[in-house]
Amino acid sequence: MLNRIKGLKGNRYVTVNERERVIWFYKGALQGILGPGEHKMPNDQEQLVIDRLTLEDAAVPWDYEKMLFRQLPDQAAEHLTLFQTGPEELAIVERDGRIENILYPDDKLTVWTDAGPWKVELITLDDNPFIEPALFSRLIKSGTAEVMDIVKTVQVDNGQIALFMVDGEIFNELPPGHYGYWDLRQKVVAKIIDLSRQPLDVNGQELLTKDRVTIRINLSAEYRVVDPVKAVTEVKDFADALYRALQYAFRKTLGAMTLDQILDKQVTVDAEAAQKVRSDMAAIGLEVSEIILKDVILPGEMRELLNQVVSAQKAAEANVIKRREETNATRSLLNTAKVMADNPVMLRLKELEALESIAGKVDRLTVNNGTSGLMNDIVNLTED
Repeated sequence: MLNRIKGLKGNRYVTVNERERVIWFYKGALQGILGPGEHKMPNDQEQLVIDRLTLEDAAVPWDYEKMLFRQLPDQAAEHLTLFQTGPEELAIVERDGRIENILYPDDKLTVWTDAGPWKVELITLDDNPFIEPALFSRLIKSGTAEVMDIVKTVQVDNGQIALFMVDGEIFNELPPGHYGYWDLRQKVVAKIIDLSRQPLDVNGQELLTKDRVTIRINLSAEYRVVDPVKAVTEVKDFADALYRALQYAFRKTLGAMTLDQILDKQVTVDAEAAQKVRSDMAAIGLEVSEIILKDVILPGEMRELLNQVVSAQKAAEANVIKRREETNATRSLLNTAKVMADNPVMLRLKELEALESIAGKVDRLTVNNGTSGLMNDIVNLTED
């Protein structure tokens, strides 16, 4: 901030502390730089003007820098340090061991020499945008806005790989790790590819069967990327390509079948469609393992009709089973009757069993029988 100094006529004392520098003007002309201490300055007609600059703001304003180096080169060389980069260079400027600034190609920075100590590291840019690991760590720890503007990071986790592309071409494949690169002259993209098995669901796909029934199906597939370069370069989106392949294969396969065939042979349908999908996806670097036709969803009216058909079928099956059991029971009774007819003793034993069963259920039982009846037979059986 420029200040017009008032004081004793003809003179003025200006005090500069250790963390300041003063640029002074007299009668509108640049005079020089004042360091720490007390300075006796001319001030006729209050024509002394000073600008106090703190060393904490290390960079010298560009308008002062230009005037000082042009008009007072000796003082500029004593108090100022100039950092400059070429067209293919970056400069990392450090102050007291900390990164203060980064200079772009064809850039410059003028600082107060006493604000240091200063250190500059020149980096020659080439076609490799990667930052050496030790330097990358220092840059990230600095956290300065200048660093964040041109330094980008990519994190590759376990089970992943990153395809590093420069100006649209694959430059490198990165295994798991933390990487940094310059984001300056080139268009740099790091595409993360997950190499683990992943599920893909295709839900709510409507199609018309051969017998003109509209159904909805839900599919599920499991895949993994086995060739990341192919998966990225052959198609725009490999997951979307798999999604569309599943759609097309199952629409074509199921559309040529009747509803009954689809409901009866879901496993066969899966096998036919899956072979086409696996073949197409192998060409773009994907390995497709399990493919499942999870659900076949019928319209409401068709579900009711199908439920009626199933109910009728089950009722008919139940009637058949019931008649079969009745026939078996009748045949068993007939066999028993034949045995008893051929064996009177067996018939009498059955009568006794019936009598015993009845007697166990009543308090008193009276049996009227002749000498040739049941009781006589009991006696005979006892004597035998």
